[in-house]
Amino acid sequence: MALDSRRRSTAQPAPDSHGSVRSGIPVPASVKKQNSTLRMSLAGPALRAPHPPPSSGPGSNPRQSIMRSQNTNPNPLLQSTTKPNYGRTPLNNSTRRGSIWNGGAAVPPPGSQTAKDPRPLRDRAFQTQMKQEIAAYLKGGVCEIAQATLNNIQGKDYRAIFDFLVSTLDPYHPLNSNMRFEDEFVPALKALRYPFVQGIDNKWLAAPASMHSWPALLGVLHWLVEACKARALYETSGDPTLQIPSGIPEEFDDPWDHQALAFDYYEQAYNVWLDMVDDFVEPNQNLEGRYGRKNEQAQMDLEEKTNQLEQSTIELRKLKSTAPPVAKLQDENGLLKGDSEKFQKILHQYDLRKKKLTDQIATEKAELVTRGNQLEQLKTEQLKLAEIVKTQNLSPEEVIKMNTDHETLSQNLKDLKQKIAETHRNVMTLEVNVTNRAAAAEEAIDVYTNLLNSLGLFPPLAPPLQDVDLTLELNTASSNPQTLLSGADIRRVIKPTLSAVAESKRSERASVESERIKVDNELDQLTLECENVDEEIGEVEKKVVGLNDEADDLRDVAQQEAVVANSEAERLERDLAHARTAALANGMGVKSRLQALQFDYQEQVAKVSRLKEETVRAILKNSHDIAMFKEEVSRYLTDLRAFAESE
Repeated sequence: MALDSRRRSTAQPAPDSHGSVRSGIPVPASVKKQNSTLRMSLAGPALRAPHPPPSSGPGSNPRQSIMRSQNTNPNPLLQSTTKPNYGRTPLNNSTRRGSIWNGGAAVPPPGSQTAKDPRPLRDRAFQTQMKQEIAAYLKGGVCEIAQATLNNIQGKDYRAIFDFLVSTLDPYHPLNSNMRFEDEFVPALKALRYPFVQGIDNKWLAAPASMHSWPALLGVLHWLVEACKARALYETSGDPTLQIPSGIPEEFDDPWDHQALAFDYYEQAYNVWLDMVDDFVEPNQNLEGRYGRKNEQAQMDLEEKTNQLEQSTIELRKLKSTAPPVAKLQDENGLLKGDSEKFQKILHQYDLRKKKLTDQIATEKAELVTRGNQLEQLKTEQLKLAEIVKTQNLSPEEVIKMNTDHETLSQNLKDLKQKIAETHRNVMTLEVNVTNRAAAAEEAIDVYTNLLNSLGLFPPLAPPLQDVDLTLELNTASSNPQTLLSGADIRRVIKPTLSAVAESKRSERASVESERIKVDNELDQLTLECENVDEEIGEVEKKVVGLNDEADDLRDVAQQEAVVANSEAERLERDLAHARTAALANGMGVKSRLQALQFDYQEQVAKVSRLKEETVRAILKNSHDIAMFKEEVSRYLTDLRAFAESE
């Protein structure tokens, strides 16, 4: 309330210090002192109340305020275009001053081009839906309207709904119930940026429920309801763009939070400035304290991280001064891995040997059983033959012959046993050779399999080789040499397939190499373009420096003209005071000269204000153009770098 009253007091017109002179009444000294020290905010008619009357005293010392009355990034849903006597141009003011933030360029009115409403307003179903949504929003509120009322609405009901929605959307909009609704309807829609205001006719308000006017007027109410819903949703969303200083957390990094604190500081400093205080002690303390609280935790974290860094640095120095234990561990790990691989290979060989010995033992046992059976049969046959010999009558010659045959057979048996022993030794030697060669073959198969894995040639292969299986397996237990290798035919399938794959890889490598050369060429071109852009940037920077010099010269000239105008205003003020004294002494004889001097003084003051405003606008325009140019160049270089990195 204090802030509103202070702002209202700054918007009041200054007392007429010459009215008493014209009426012949002497001016008190307190009034003169008050007029000479009164400070007003003169941001211009577009941001404040209307200008003071032309008879405002020359003793007032106005200070031009170039600070915007609203945030630099206003939120469209929260921005009020109708705050009374603060930060707006009255609706009945036909001349608007150009914004100082766009270089004074004239802004075309939003309704210069008629926009066609894309909504199906004359569709019965859509009208019913809009009525339901309007009635649902108004239900339970101050302006509760039944849906049946919307079916045949009257002018007063439509105005009540419109006033309620406009007040909800912008509480500061000056709605006057004593004015004609036709005079307030279209200006209010223009102030609220209704996009289809050019299609609205004030004559429709006489009979809003008529067939030709009701769809458009219903669309206005529905648009206002949707805007109110969006505003309420946005205000309760807790979004940082609301820029509420009380809702900013202790730890924040969002740029909107910084802007909220900055605008709050500007507002406090502006209020202090309006109270004739040029030292912003309390706003500075509040802002410094707020950022101090923000930085406390960061400072604590920084100290903790610094301590950890020092400890880690000491530990790092100790570790660097000693031999790295990881090297020793890596060596041991490599040795253990090598031993593990050797042990696995030995275990595999022993498993194979165990399997072979098991098979050989089983074979020998079967052979022993067979030979035992044969031995039993021979013993039985020997007994039979001995019985036969006993029963036979043999001569000595026959006995000698039989003995000789027996000795011959025994010698043959010994020779056969020696041959069997030699054959067994040869078999053992061949088994050792076969085992070694099988191990070498298995190692070759493993190397081949690892190569397939590293080259990505495990099935399934890419088309048209999806049906080819390049894997090989060694079956050393097979007795048939043709089935030792299980898999596709090496000569007919595997070798042609590998040749085809190698040829395709060579062609792919050649294409990739050509693509690399092409990309290198494009990169060289982009580098050349970057150098050209850098040269252009240098030239533009030179132009910007020249523009800054011209702006400085213009500012110096404007300051010199302002000094001259101030001196002229002081001289005229002295002449005016002298004329006032002479008028009081000599009567009304010099009243015309006094009025002429007053007019000259007012012209000089207006000229000084105009020069100041033009200077500030030129400076701000040049600064804005420079900032926009730098931002555009930075964005272009960022896109160019991202494109080059992606390529």
